[in-house]
Amino acid sequence: MQLNFSGLRALVTGAGKGIGRDTVKALHASGASVVAVSRTNTDLVSLSKECPGIEPVCVDLGNWEATEQALGSVGPVDLLVNNAAVAPLQSFLEITKETFDRTFNVNVRSVIQVSQFVARGMIARGVQGSIVNVSSMVAYVTFPNLPVYSSTKSALTMLTKAMAWELGPHKIRVNSVNPTLVLTAMGKHVVPDPEMARKLKERHPLKKFAEVEDVVNSILFLLSDRSVSITGSGILVDCGYLAS
Repeated sequence: MQLNFSGLRALVTGAGKGIGRDTVKALHASGASVVAVSRTNTDLVSLSKECPGIEPVCVDLGNWEATEQALGSVGPVDLLVNNAAVAPLQSFLEITKETFDRTFNVNVRSVIQVSQFVARGMIARGVQGSIVNVSSMVAYVTFPNLPVYSSTKSALTMLTKAMAWELGPHKIRVNSVNPTLVLTAMGKHVVPDPEMARKLKERHPLKKFAEVEDVVNSILFLLSDRSVSITGSGILVDCGYLAS
């Protein structure tokens, strides 16, 4: 999707790999100044070579204090993509405190924290803004060994609506994208068995999984002024899975 984000500054979390990395590349190509946030410095180094001029920030978003230090004074941001997430595989009876805390800290708490930094800055500057939370179709359906991850994405669905309601009067829009399985490194971790992947793909009416580009295009649309009247909503990039 060809959009012009010249003159705007974007912040993307989980920028080192997969959807986040390609979102950074697309925004950079579309003229935006981009702050790329990842906990893996080697990913940021390689991304900086691909996208000269981006602002890399290496921080573990699961650490509240470190995140505040790294991003609390990030400066003016017009576009925010909350993409960072972890997806540990544990059945319900195997869930540990450590898994629960880590997953909610990264997938939900960091969204609140980073969005607060960005939204407060937008309000202080009196500018319009757009925030996109990267959720998942498992916010609405169950999936084996992902009860905690699914719960965080369900929480993100309601958080998106609550943010949209509260920030709307300040001309800040908040939406989500909810993809089906995307075969990034995380996706392959969630579905490592090729036979399981084949059966899951067959359950999609389009008989395929979403591509990274499909999700990125939806993110860019929601960030852009082409979606100026959309807030509190979610785009299902699920190849029809929830219709089946």
